[in-house]
Amino acid sequence: MSRPGRDDAPDRLYTLTGGRSRPGPDSPFDLVTLVVAECDPAPGMQSEHTAILRLADRPTAVVEIAAELRLPVSITRILLSDLLASGRVSARHPRKAAVPDPDILEQVLVGLRNL
Repeated sequence: MSRPGRDDAPDRLYTLTGGRSRPGPDSPFDLVTLVVAECDPAPGMQSEHTAILRLADRPTAVVEIAAELRLPVSITRILLSDLLASGRVSARHPRKAAVPDPDILEQVLVGLRNL
């Protein structure tokens, strides 16, 4: 029985990535990295690369791109690495939220308990 959204043709995935199973060691892509297209798709591009560029016309998370393409995240990261190397996309990491001072959190907790 096949699971929804899972491609059961490993040879297709092998072909998509040119036989690679991992992106390069300096790949900046994790699940929440925002990808932004830097150009329009060019004629003759791989169809998955074209789809990624269309999806990333606005900042889009890697996990959203993988879901839209119905591809594993690992394969999507390899395709994104190809596009990044050619300058067709840029990667933006979401800003980390500022961690509040633990003393302030303790004061808030005491205040709430006193209500």
